[in-house]
Amino acid sequence: MTKQRFNSIWDALEDTPIEAENMKLRAELMQALKAQIISMELSQAQAAQLFGVTQPRISDLMRGKINVFGLDALINMAASAGLHVQLSIKPIEQRMV
Repeated sequence: MTKQRFNSIWDALEDTPIEAENMKLRAELMQALKAQIISMELSQAQAAQLFGVTQPRISDLMRGKINVFGLDALINMAASAGLHVQLSIKPIEQRMV
């Protein structure tokens, strides 16, 4: 049995590098949004109003339901929350075997 090492949990879980990269970005955005809600001491209803979404969407965000969010929606929510999203592009590191 060969042990594999991965740079990210998403590299291990997703079928393709494309899917893994998408999930990494979504997870990072969701963490930033959750941290912003907590730091601003917002209720879910207040966050929903600020982000321009429904309260159940904020509940999904706070519970980490990553599969119900796309990158566009998360970027829009981040901008509404007063966060600046910056993209960094670099070559993908090869996973270690």
